[in-house]
Amino acid sequence: MTDARLRSSRNQCMLGLALCVVFGAIWRLIPHPLLLPVFGLIPFAILFVLTRPFLMVLLFVVFSFFRIHEVFPQLYSLKIPLLLSLASLGALCWHIGISQRYRAYWHRDLTVLTTFAILVLIGVIMAENRGIALAYFKATYWKILIMVFAIAWLSRAAKDFALSSNVIAFSGMVVGLVALYNKANGIGLVEGTRVTIGRAIGSMLGDPNDLALVLMFPTSFAVALLLTKSMPLYSRLIGLLSTPILFSAVLATQSRGGLLGILTVFGLFGYRRMKSKTLFFSLGALAAALLFLAAGISDRASGGAAEEGIDASAMGRLYAWEAATKMAVAHPFTGVGLDNFYANYFFYSPHWDGLNHAVHSTWFGVLAETGFLGLTVFVTMIICLIRTAFVTLGRIETNLAHYDPAVYTTAQAVLAGLLGTVVSGTFLTQGFTWPIYILAALVIAVGNYVKTQASQSSPEPRRQPQPHPQ
Repeated sequence: MTDARLRSSRNQCMLGLALCVVFGAIWRLIPHPLLLPVFGLIPFAILFVLTRPFLMVLLFVVFSFFRIHEVFPQLYSLKIPLLLSLASLGALCWHIGISQRYRAYWHRDLTVLTTFAILVLIGVIMAENRGIALAYFKATYWKILIMVFAIAWLSRAAKDFALSSNVIAFSGMVVGLVALYNKANGIGLVEGTRVTIGRAIGSMLGDPNDLALVLMFPTSFAVALLLTKSMPLYSRLIGLLSTPILFSAVLATQSRGGLLGILTVFGLFGYRRMKSKTLFFSLGALAAALLFLAAGISDRASGGAAEEGIDASAMGRLYAWEAATKMAVAHPFTGVGLDNFYANYFFYSPHWDGLNHAVHSTWFGVLAETGFLGLTVFVTMIICLIRTAFVTLGRIETNLAHYDPAVYTTAQAVLAGLLGTVVSGTFLTQGFTWPIYILAALVIAVGNYVKTQASQSSPEPRRQPQPHPQ
């Protein structure tokens, strides 16, 4: 019997023994006959989870980021994100630590990301309000960090990248359809014109800027699916349907950051496909002006054309950025702590209007909550990720026939998504939320996959015959 079969038999025995112990403990605590059919179904559920670990991780990310259980409140009581988190972590630990079906690897970009995460953790310990920082870290940020490694380590085949692109684009399309439905029916509108989702139940998507961020993220995947001709028909159909829906939904949020981000995504795909760069920039400037009018930003109650000079929305951001800078000056190495900007706004802003305000900027948010040191590492991480994305896409395009179309699609999507994130980061707070980290994980995964394929396909250099000594 080979070592692989021995290891497989040992793992099966360990899993069976663990299930017997768990079932026995549950039966001893709750000896109810209705548990028997549940016990009968659990092994099949565990088998499904262990045979599809990447699907579990991807579904957890989708529910956590797109807030599907808040988009459809009927699902809220089912605790689906909690169940998916348990399934994802269980599958990851099993395959990395026990079955060794997947092997952990390290990447240079993971070093920078881990360094930033350590700085964030130090900031949590040193936070102005440690309770708020710790609550956000335990509720959200540690899950994001774990999923970065899970996505990077479990994305090992072209089918994983295909699944990622299709699921992300489709999920974004679903959220976009609900946003457009709310807009058409006047549900949850902010300032009378800006669309939201789940505002009545306190959803994160109840803020139009956050909703714009959620809608902007899958746009790059949708456009990549649409424009990659060698993708399967159903994938291109998802791209064809989701692209206009996401575009319209972002316009309905009337978010400046969302508009800039989506322009960047479309701009990158256009720039890479148009031969005349002069024509590209001319059309781009015209499109930007038309989109600003189509989005109705001038009609907003805040930041609209009715306000003279610098509008209230812009002034609010300038005041927030001033407060963020003062927080960093006061705490240059740790900042005020994770999720602490809002709570500390009163103490650092000279322009108090009776309310705390959000920072509405990725860069100033990271500056305020991790200090100058944290911002430096964060910007370094973004630069490294963009460089990796460019290098990976270049390697694919030099030998396009060698790679699966799904890999090419994902490589284009993550590059466009990263650049869109960088541009929209001026107005949207993304430093400690899902999009950057999902993109980082996929950039690393695609980069590692392409590098591995290239090393396997390149022939070994032939040894030159050595002359015999005379």
